[in-house]
Amino acid sequence: MDREGRTGAGRVGRGRAGWLAVPAVGTVLALSALRPTPPDPVNPDIHSEYVKFLSAHDTITAYLAYPERRDPAPAVIVIHEIFGMSDFVRQTTEQLAKDGFVAIAPDLLSRRGGTPASPDSARKLIATLNPDTTTLDLNAAATYLKTVRAVRADRVGVIGFCWGGGQSFRYATNNPDLRAFVVCYGPAPNPQDMARIRAKGLGVYAENDARIDVGVADAAAAMKAAGKDYQYGIYPGVGHGFLRAREKPEVADSAWRTVIRFFRENLEGR
Repeated sequence: MDREGRTGAGRVGRGRAGWLAVPAVGTVLALSALRPTPPDPVNPDIHSEYVKFLSAHDTITAYLAYPERRDPAPAVIVIHEIFGMSDFVRQTTEQLAKDGFVAIAPDLLSRRGGTPASPDSARKLIATLNPDTTTLDLNAAATYLKTVRAVRADRVGVIGFCWGGGQSFRYATNNPDLRAFVVCYGPAPNPQDMARIRAKGLGVYAENDARIDVGVADAAAAMKAAGKDYQYGIYPGVGHGFLRAREKPEVADSAWRTVIRFFRENLEGR
């Protein structure tokens, strides 16, 4: 089973075996707190619901979460793992709302009848998706956000995990209106496509994930050569999927804090 990654926007040091390693500084937002719970009827902090919208002639189902705030919020599109829509994806969407963003997670298997109960079946269906159709469906999610009055339509970012991490990087090459994108242990697109990226990027990778990490330095170099802003970190002692697996909670919490700081710096403000 695929796991998840690690980030870096703080001080970056040299880890063992030559990996870049971001120290886990303190304990921050616990992703274990992402378990779906109904809002407190007295003092609700978020509201979440399923929504549907059209992508060409097909209907896409998505999970949408709002923060409790007086002013319109920036928005983040959440791209799921190779397992499709899952508790982890819904919990992450809710956590982004708790952190002050409107978050939407489209089920990119909607055209295949939705995410099946079996992760293995979901993985097989993901393999049949056409990348351009995935972009079309992500564009439909971004268009839907523009209809949500609680959203600052000019402040939209994207985050993806595992398979979705690669899709997040790829989507940044196809949507010039994005302000920020986060890649959680996903592969990079072709270097020639990076020239189209306008958003600032953050990569979150895991030390024990050679399959993905082998391409990180080249991707960063290609982004730099294209004049793009891409910072990344490789988190120590964890493997692919560590934000979900949480084998080291303090590392996952440190990574999530970096992600939220990155989104706040690039989606909030003017």
